[in-house]
Amino acid sequence: MTVRFALVGCGTIAAKHVEAVGRIADASIVAVCDRDLDTARRLGEKLGVPFFTDAGQMAETVAFDAFSILTPSGDHAGRVLALAPYGRHFVIEKPMALKIDDADSMIAACDQAGAKIFVVKQNRYNPPVVALRQAVEAGRFGKMVMGTVRVRWARHQAYYDQRPWRGTWAQDGGVLTNQAAHHIDMLIWMMGEVESVQAMTATRLADIEAEDTGIAVLRFTSGALGVIEATTGARPKDLEGSLSLLGEKGAVEIGGFFMNELKSWSFTEPQPGDAAIFQTAGTTPPIPAWNLEQYLRGVVGAIRDGRAGLVDGLGGRRSLELINAIYEAAETGRTIPLRFRPQRCRLGGQ
Repeated sequence: MTVRFALVGCGTIAAKHVEAVGRIADASIVAVCDRDLDTARRLGEKLGVPFFTDAGQMAETVAFDAFSILTPSGDHAGRVLALAPYGRHFVIEKPMALKIDDADSMIAACDQAGAKIFVVKQNRYNPPVVALRQAVEAGRFGKMVMGTVRVRWARHQAYYDQRPWRGTWAQDGGVLTNQAAHHIDMLIWMMGEVESVQAMTATRLADIEAEDTGIAVLRFTSGALGVIEATTGARPKDLEGSLSLLGEKGAVEIGGFFMNELKSWSFTEPQPGDAAIFQTAGTTPPIPAWNLEQYLRGVVGAIRDGRAGLVDGLGGRRSLELINAIYEAAETGRTIPLRFRPQRCRLGGQ
């Protein structure tokens, strides 16, 4: 069975999906859609597939298995809610939505339509991350002490000026919602449920509505602490996108640009595979969109076999709830417990 994807949104991220799907033998892109006709036509003609400006019309005209929602973040919820009745599955770029209520509505609509949600979190497939997750699941850290993510990237004003929605509350959010979304997801995937959060944000270098710099301190239900540090104000170039875990029996740091290079691997109780860990899982292969390819392979298998994917709607909602809580904490100056209802969070608003 070949799993057929139809792309909704033909911008920058679509090129990565085209590249990744092109290397999967039992997957194909059979149609594309973009509100801009010329943009849709260019990609459609390049791939030799039908192109549309209306995703509903595409669903009525072409047979396929899953929509790939590759539009600005603030557009995701409206797209999914409008398209769920067509009964196709959804691959949704991060974050799945901007508002918690929207995520809940998306999950409910897809459940009713019998459609699966796959939220793109491709960095979970980076070999260093896979090895770290296995160590966590094996209990090698013992009592967890602290988990930290650092996103120190450079996004100059020209980047934000390329698209009118970038850095806006209604369509994008700031560094915490956009650039750091994968890292935040990774932190809670490794460390577990969050009990509460404190945060501060600032807009230091970019002329945008939302923040270009933010920090948050988390308390996990386990009692461990977490730190999120994120900025697009690194100058003159990107520095790192890293994750570190500290426990009573070990410490691991993964660095590189997007958590793709193993920097430190140390445990008080060594295991045979530790000696070769830098050779077996030290880096992500230098192939464009390699980890996205691995993620989409998982999606293909899940659709074909009728099972859940690595990150479903509830998994996508989990990190979204934390991001909303970080903004709420920054706006109010209070410690925000998770399982809350946003009052001051501007994300997804006008």
